[in-house]
Amino acid sequence: MKKELRQKVRRMLESMPHAEMASKSALAMDHLTGTSEYARSQIIMVYLSLPTEIDTTGVVLRAWQDHKRVLAPRISWEQRRMMPTEIRSLTSDLVETSMGLREPVSGPPIPISLIDMVIVPGLAYDEQGNRLGRGRGFYDRFLAHPEFAGVTCGFSFEEQVLKEVPAEPLDRPVSMLVTDKKVRRFARKSKAAR
Repeated sequence: MKKELRQKVRRMLESMPHAEMASKSALAMDHLTGTSEYARSQIIMVYLSLPTEIDTTGVVLRAWQDHKRVLAPRISWEQRRMMPTEIRSLTSDLVETSMGLREPVSGPPIPISLIDMVIVPGLAYDEQGNRLGRGRGFYDRFLAHPEFAGVTCGFSFEEQVLKEVPAEPLDRPVSMLVTDKKVRRFARKSKAAR
């Protein structure tokens, strides 16, 4: 079920014209940066988008303008975990990995307890905050860390919001979802908000 759904959403994203992706990404960025959750957050972790994903570049640039610290995940494939690392540039601070992902070149990992908001990637979301990721579980493991008490924010095109996505016990739902159309907030299913 998940595999077929991932393929279907990937095909839809690959067929979306670049100009449409850019304009919808800008709308979603405006919605996100207008939220109280964003306003309260001083340290934000943002995934660095792939060409076929909603573009997070505007979020990163806006967060720097708003004097926020921006982190991006550095992947340890051996340990199967992400290390949140601060970035101050979208050029000199990043490297493209053999997997085609952009990630921080170096820097000490930031303690997960300090992160106020994590912008979470997803191929699809549903109206309950469930997320269909890429299938490797990196974000589910990261967000399950007992010291993380921040806001989890899905960021996607409205076309990626489905009536229901399959969810398993270890899948971590997001606490809010921002698209080019609107902001959705979901009841916290685990830890209380700060």
